Amino acid sequence: MTDRTEPVVAPGEGHSPRRSAVVVARDLTAGYGSKDPVWHGANFAFDEGEFIAVLGPNGAGKSTLLRMLLGLLRPRAGTLEVLGAPPRRGSPFIGYVPQARPFDAETAFRGVDLVALGIDGHRWGIALPTRRRRAERARLGEAIEAVGADGYAERRIGELSGGERQRLLLAQALVGRPRLLLLDEPLANLDVGRQATMADLVATVARERAITVVLVAHDLNPLRRVIDRVCYVAGGGVLIGPPEEVVTGPVLSGLYGAPVEVLIDSRGRRFVVGLEEEVFHPHGGESSGHDHLIEGH
Repeated sequence: MTDRTEPVVAPGEGHSPRRSAVVVARDLTAGYGSKDPVWHGANFAFDEGEFIAVLGPNGAGKSTLLRMLLGLLRPRAGTLEVLGAPPRRGSPFIGYVPQARPFDAETAFRGVDLVALGIDGHRWGIALPTRRRRAERARLGEAIEAVGADGYAERRIGELSGGERQRLLLAQALVGRPRLLLLDEPLANLDVGRQATMADLVATVARERAITVVLVAHDLNPLRRVIDRVCYVAGGGVLIGPPEEVVTGPVLSGLYGAPVEVLIDSRGRRFVVGLEEEVFHPHGGESSGHDHLIEGH
């Protein structure tokens, strides 16, 4: 993990990205149709090889940020650059792990088939030239090995545990050798031990391949050893910086526009309290829920 001394960037404040920036947002506003903006005036940059945790209450616009980076949602205002250009759908340089979905235990679909969709999902069922298939099989094996899924990749998806399926979905996102990896709540539905294991795995693979990681999460606890910065989305704005600078009472109170208290225990865990009103009436159009535990370094 790198040492970050960059100041927090609040909505509307300037940010001068380094030349290694993979994502650059300037006065960025997100919204759907004619509805009020989900958030606005965001200025931030994500650097090459950096691990960013995206936090905030449900409905604040965390998944909206991923949709914009994937080119699925255009900016309402401002500019967004991903890998030096406006984001576009289907970029081979972006890997994406969506929120986990259940699989039928009776399906014949194997783990290796799931990973292979990262290569030929758009042309599934059409045979490839032999030479190309050989090269892509090598990439397939490389991705499965990278996430430690060799022992069960041939098994049916429905027979695997949640943690095993998450590893295979990660392999699917890695098989294209991306420069940017987007993960939408990959730790959800995993127990505490598997959450920490998955976070460490993502960080290790990203570090080895110089991949920038943007991971949406509810709880920083399993991520505290691996993240570089926090991107906190709430109250119609975006803040970014080291956890100890962003996840504080004064900073979050300013972001929410309401009193917020951050309690730090003897282990350095940060408990955010006073968000009941915001949690039950979140800003934006996403689903509502609870987001009370935030652990820093």
